[in-house]
Amino acid sequence: MKNASIKDIAALAGVSTTTISFVLNGKAAEKRISKELVSKIEKIAKKLNYTPNQIARGLRTGKTHSIGLMVEDISNPFFGSLAKVIEDEADKHGYKLMYCSTENNETRARDLLKMLEYRQMDGFIITPTVDLKKDIELLVQQKKPLVLIDRYFPDYDTSYVAVDNYKGAYEAVSFLIAQGHKNVGLVTISQEQVQMKERYRGYLDALKDHGQVFRKGSLLRIPFDAARKDAVHHISEFLQREPRPDALFFTTNYLGIYGLESLRELGMRIPEDIGMVVFDDHDLFRLYTPAITVISQPITEIGKLAVDMLIGQLSKKPRKHHQHTLAPTLMVRASSKSKK
Repeated sequence: MKNASIKDIAALAGVSTTTISFVLNGKAAEKRISKELVSKIEKIAKKLNYTPNQIARGLRTGKTHSIGLMVEDISNPFFGSLAKVIEDEADKHGYKLMYCSTENNETRARDLLKMLEYRQMDGFIITPTVDLKKDIELLVQQKKPLVLIDRYFPDYDTSYVAVDNYKGAYEAVSFLIAQGHKNVGLVTISQEQVQMKERYRGYLDALKDHGQVFRKGSLLRIPFDAARKDAVHHISEFLQREPRPDALFFTTNYLGIYGLESLRELGMRIPEDIGMVVFDDHDLFRLYTPAITVISQPITEIGKLAVDMLIGQLSKKPRKHHQHTLAPTLMVRASSKSKK
């Protein structure tokens, strides 16, 4: 079925397409169009189930009232929850959201970014992949409203909202050591993302500051694109190395879930056989027995700040870059019971 056009509305209303355009684009008062005619046109548009072409509208007005959100993986509870906050906040300002996942793939990320630009997004909220810096620089040079979330480029000045990944990791490992653990293992991904590098740095400094020696055998890096089965296998092998870690710090929630599966397969008990802390919360960690200690990120605050910053860029000139680093929270649960 053919979509209704402004020509169809104009024919039924008995006015020009220009008048229809003024009314549908909110310029009726400016053009001194009567309230009666506005009401008539709106009723006809509703009856015809008229849907404006956002791309065409964007070309005419320079605004589509839409925001492009690009995250690593929308199925990840962290990004899914964050997207919901951003969507709700954007809606309060009259903006709709178009979101997509990069899967941490550079080619996919660039293709998606081109798609969002083609769709005439008014602004962008992006979780960048490692090699997307030049593309981000180009958006900034083109004066496109842009806010990075979760991660950023340390050597490039742009607006972002992130958490203090170093502090979160440092607190997690320090807590495990304070609980009496002598060999805290780290399970992370093999990526050069800034947030992962900071979590690794926090892990190392916590060991050093508490008089513990870093052992290469206590570190496991898992490829980002590893299948669940393979990741679980890698963790199971890691847990059988000697000397065996007596506690584990997982740098992402999905790695923590893989870890729980590995521990179950090996028949290892938490916290009797091994302590555990995960960076980022998940419903499973609250419901698991025993509940899992986590470093919780302030998802609502991240989302609200990102939208507020973007709306500020959309409405004010000249634009200034703002960086916000928020503090995560150590949420102590039963998985890290003291060994002392």
